Amino acid sequence: MEDYIIGGIYVIEPTSPKLASLFKAKKIFVTEKTPYQEIMLAEIEDFGRALIIDNLIQSTERDEYIYHESLVHPAMVLHPNPRKVLIIGGGEGATLREVLKHKTVEEAVMVDIDEKVVEFSKKYLEYMHQGSFYDKRAKVIIMDGQKYVRESPDNYYDVVILDLTDPYAGEAAKPLYSEKFYREIHRILREDGVVVTQAGNSFYYREAYDYVYNNLSKVFPQVVEYWVWIPSFTYTCNFILGSKIYDPRKMSEEEVDKILSDRGVKTKFLNGKRFIGLLKLGIIKG
Repeated sequence: MEDYIIGGIYVIEPTSPKLASLFKAKKIFVTEKTPYQEIMLAEIEDFGRALIIDNLIQSTERDEYIYHESLVHPAMVLHPNPRKVLIIGGGEGATLREVLKHKTVEEAVMVDIDEKVVEFSKKYLEYMHQGSFYDKRAKVIIMDGQKYVRESPDNYYDVVILDLTDPYAGEAAKPLYSEKFYREIHRILREDGVVVTQAGNSFYYREAYDYVYNNLSKVFPQVVEYWVWIPSFTYTCNFILGSKIYDPRKMSEEEVDKILSDRGVKTKFLNGKRFIGLLKLGIIKG
């Protein structure tokens, strides 16, 4: 029997305050410290190359597409003509990659506070960003996301995508999930704008999840929630989508597939059937 506990390097991935998983690292390629965090590129058994920040797995080669497609495409498909898109966070460039698949996009602004994460990603994570940083439609800004939103003009963006740290990651993360911040997002969105945020896990962190959902619901008239199992996170990741006018529950599988096809979007996970299925799953209460 293979020895899978003793020896080697392991990443401890917390699922909740009382539960964690062990991931065996085959190789550590590089580590760097920034003013904000520690970044690592490692090869993880069963998951391939992985971006690890402050000892927490952010994205892996094997399953990152599940997270990034689920975050990006429901909001992008819901908007009939997303030309200007804002991404807050998403330093590895994979969210930007998915946004740029939509040929309607004329401008995709990605704002990240940590320049070293972006430079690290450009240098080591080409397999993940796939050149998205260098697309002529992309604009990468190193800046605090809250500050950028506060200084943005009214009614400018069609879609805003919040690829943030979890709402329970610390006090610094909480303002990015506040009602005040969502009102600023509402202000910078056009009259038919759409916003989506990742919201951590609703099963283990119910209070934090409800905080996010309730705040978004106070600002946007159309709000839906959905979740996806991310193997390397060892839990389901929740997403909450808000819209000024569009209701994604009125879309059909065929309509979603046609939009993706017409825009030239190729995906591995998200299609019309899964889009509708995710909206029907519901959130575990209790």
